[in-house]
Amino acid sequence: MDRRDIADLLIFQAVVEAGSFTRAASRMGRAQSGLSQAVGALEARLGITLLARSTRSVRPTEVGQRLLQQVAPALRQIESGLSEIRQERGQPSGTLRLTAMEYPARAILVPALSRFLARHPGVKVDLHVSDRFTDVVKGGFDAGIRFGTHLEKDMVAVPVGPDMKAAIVAAPAYYARRGYPNRLDDLAAHDCLNYRTASHGDLFRWMFHQRERTIEIPVQGPADFNDAPVMIEAALAGLGLAYTFESHVAEHLSSGRLEPCLAEFCPIWSGYHLYYPSRSQKSAALSALVELLRYRRQR
Repeated sequence: MDRRDIADLLIFQAVVEAGSFTRAASRMGRAQSGLSQAVGALEARLGITLLARSTRSVRPTEVGQRLLQQVAPALRQIESGLSEIRQERGQPSGTLRLTAMEYPARAILVPALSRFLARHPGVKVDLHVSDRFTDVVKGGFDAGIRFGTHLEKDMVAVPVGPDMKAAIVAAPAYYARRGYPNRLDDLAAHDCLNYRTASHGDLFRWMFHQRERTIEIPVQGPADFNDAPVMIEAALAGLGLAYTFESHVAEHLSSGRLEPCLAEFCPIWSGYHLYYPSRSQKSAALSALVELLRYRRQR
């Protein structure tokens, strides 16, 4: 099939329905000569006359009428399909694949999904939870949620949570047994619970601010963990000190099950950001989610 046939058949149909090239051109917003040339080219390719022309009107020949009866349902179906797509343009739909760390997935994303999915029933969310930093392009994800300081420069990063204050915490039973560290140097004599990063497998070096500079301290302790919630459970059990964030343990701090120390040295981290590739076009579903998360952050 010649790629020009469908376009020229649509013009042929419009001319027959209008009864003249002039009226068809007016309805389509095109030049009369262009419509005449298109029908003439279609006739030439088919090797048959489709329109009987007079000075006042045009009418389909017998063959032209038969052709129109055969192709008109298909043309209407094509037009209906295109119209439906145009109506849906900008309407969120399809599957939205996301990757996020456990805490922002639980504390930021999931609370927003109830309203988001109610507003956009045509969207399905496929959420992959992992503390490992994920290349969203390579992994086939639409977007991810991570700390703002951990993002590549070619990513668009949208803040979806507040900045976060780091915290060194332990159970009261641990302090009763080992005392409180008062200086950063005191950490060397304490049981520190290490966190093994998911992306590289190395032990996280505790980060602090001291005299307007950032310092990193490797710590030692009785246990290493690759899961932050489990590490916090270990701190609750009195195994040692844990480096975390105030928001992650706010309930335990409020209840007194955990107590902070070295607060004056604990830095503020850039909060969680939703990120996606700057070189790709955002889907309507992703745009809608970004706007909802922005709105919730500002409340």
